[in-house]
Amino acid sequence: MSSFADLFTDNQWIIVLIILLISFLVQLIYHTGIFSRFIFFKPKASAPDNGPVSVIICARNEADNLENYLPLILTQDYKDYEVIVVDDCSTDHTEDVLDKMIEQYPRLRKTTIREDKKFTHGKKIAVTIGIKAAKNDRLLFIDGDCKPESNQWLKLMASHFSGTISIVLGYGGYFSQPGFLNKYIRYDTLMIALQYFSFALCKIPYMGVGRNLGYKKSLFFAGNGFSRHFHLASGDDDLFVNENATKTNTGIEFSYESHTRTAPKESFGKWYFQKKRHFSTSSLYKPLHKILLSFEPASRFLFYACFVFLLFDNVTRPWVLILFALRLVMLAYVTKKTMIRLNEKNLLLYSFLFDLLSLFINFGLLVSSRSRPSNYQWK
Repeated sequence: MSSFADLFTDNQWIIVLIILLISFLVQLIYHTGIFSRFIFFKPKASAPDNGPVSVIICARNEADNLENYLPLILTQDYKDYEVIVVDDCSTDHTEDVLDKMIEQYPRLRKTTIREDKKFTHGKKIAVTIGIKAAKNDRLLFIDGDCKPESNQWLKLMASHFSGTISIVLGYGGYFSQPGFLNKYIRYDTLMIALQYFSFALCKIPYMGVGRNLGYKKSLFFAGNGFSRHFHLASGDDDLFVNENATKTNTGIEFSYESHTRTAPKESFGKWYFQKKRHFSTSSLYKPLHKILLSFEPASRFLFYACFVFLLFDNVTRPWVLILFALRLVMLAYVTKKTMIRLNEKNLLLYSFLFDLLSLFINFGLLVSSRSRPSNYQWK
């Protein structure tokens, strides 16, 4: 009986080995040429811009979260700012919470969208209303269920609004909780942040997250707001950045004190639906961005597939194991450095599994997100 290795010719083994080497080189380019931009980046000291800022929070049924987190936003160490909460058709006691806080915090303002059963809308309406209500050109966005990590959040994010900078990308993480799903969600968020921070530093900004994002009101209206993707439930953050960010108008802020945190979904089904909605926007990214974002997972998949295949060949097995070990070390180093920069803990050992698992999860999300259009749903 012939072995598995005997089923293939020497030329076929060589072709697979070449594919493995090419995929390894692509991985090397991403990790050492792109991701290293972020893990070794040293921000230049500059005089902060302390101009007036409007913080916009869109909330739907977030009464409890607003009670807990809104005071932390209203007591930031910043002189000139306002906080606008857009109460979007809430059916809980959000309005009562806001009315009570307005009496205590003079910088707080609210605007309310009443439910109209004849008209269903998504978050982009609320964001647009909040932007129109803002008195200032500099805008910062945070969700109603998000907690700023310190009273320096506003100052650090707003400090980048100087010169040509009109967009500021921040980090919006999740609370660390027990469980495998929590670790995967935090790992996924970490890797996404590594990508958009790294590409921004490579002068190719392509997205940001609405949990911690800043841009100018003038830029919003100059770019016609969300008009080109209003039909999608998602995209009030990443698609806006994708359309309006340039190599000269985008800055990043990632210091610990500037982070925001929120509670992740507690079930895989709810998280998967949320991610599926987010994935629905990727088809509208600029062609260059789609190519750059697809090369890394494609090369990673080819590397794993060729690695398993070549393990059956006695001649190439030692060299293949060496390449695998080298990539493992490279992955561990980049992941650990990113964890330190973004203050994420207890993910390194899981990252070796998640590196492979994420390929299948993200492929499933990509396929399912194309199956039918997302409806207007907030989260």
